[in-house]
Amino acid sequence: MSNIVIDTTEEKRLKQELEKRTDFEAQRIRRYLSMPDLSRTPGSPIAEIVKRILASAYFKDLDTIQTPEIVPADISFDLFDFPADHPARSKSDTYYVDDSNILRTHTTIMWYYYLKDEGVKARIAENKPVGCFSFGKVYRKDEIDRKHMNVFHQIDGWYLAPKSQKTITQTDLEEALGNIAKAVFGENAKYRLNKDTFPYTDPSLEMEVDINGSWVEVVGCGVVKGSVLDKLGIDSKNYTGWAFGFGLERLAITSMELPDIRLLWSNDERVKKQLNLGQKFVEVSKYPPITRDISFVVSSDFVPNNYFDLIREIGGDLVEQVELLDKYENKEKFGEGRTSYTYRVIYRSPDRTLKTEEVEPLQARLYEETKKQYNAELR
Repeated sequence: MSNIVIDTTEEKRLKQELEKRTDFEAQRIRRYLSMPDLSRTPGSPIAEIVKRILASAYFKDLDTIQTPEIVPADISFDLFDFPADHPARSKSDTYYVDDSNILRTHTTIMWYYYLKDEGVKARIAENKPVGCFSFGKVYRKDEIDRKHMNVFHQIDGWYLAPKSQKTITQTDLEEALGNIAKAVFGENAKYRLNKDTFPYTDPSLEMEVDINGSWVEVVGCGVVKGSVLDKLGIDSKNYTGWAFGFGLERLAITSMELPDIRLLWSNDERVKKQLNLGQKFVEVSKYPPITRDISFVVSSDFVPNNYFDLIREIGGDLVEQVELLDKYENKEKFGEGRTSYTYRVIYRSPDRTLKTEEVEPLQARLYEETKKQYNAELR
């Protein structure tokens, strides 16, 4: 097993360009890139899940690869058979660094970089099996609540074999998924498999694991489409392969019964010492929330996911949840192409009691930036 690190001059250039920019989007992207990678942070349960999978004897021959976090949009979507109208391509779902490059939305992007490695090319030329893992932060615009963040972690794995040695079938998927379940949850893990659909695999399966008496979907897996292999420069008449990928936060949250995803990022020692897989989290204290509502009228092309990023930027880790209370159009009252929104912002610290005087400046800035950035009429 070898460890491959992809270090691109293009990513360095794009990061340097980001440093020069003063617009709001660039500031957000810089902040997200600077957040720690919990899959490589000793002591984090996210890193522990990765460690268990990599230590499985079943996957002992697979390489690991670390890919850029800023990647070309066409490689991220076109090579993986994402339809032209897929929501992931939209700027309301994905962070675009410029017109051509994005923050990676999935660690599956590693397929492209892995196959460009000279050592891997040599093995393929010799008609040998190849495969690897990739893990780390990924970025997608999302709602704000206790179970979701726009920066989270994934792990992907795949294995390709020449047909002269083996033809990958659904049986291989089931075997790989079973070994993932055992690696993470122990030899006695209970799991079940269901049919699923992904853009770049067919057939596809998803695995549910029994965690604390509840079935939780944890892994998507499939046989890599021949069309995708061909686009990646691999002869699908000669090679077949399986692939899987999943988000790591869901496993950690469910395993420890965490009430809030933000706890995974906490530096509070009372929290950190409890973050052990399989150990039920006991709340340090249920600190009271402070709620504030904001109402405004904006152009009907307003994108809520972008607005949630503004709230994250202002409130940071103190924002627990954002709820849409009201949305309506009234041409006579607001004018053509204008929509009214009312959101409730719930502020709550996971490790201390917030004071009103801490929240008021945040809410005041939210009002100010909502008016400035969205040409909003505050109500």
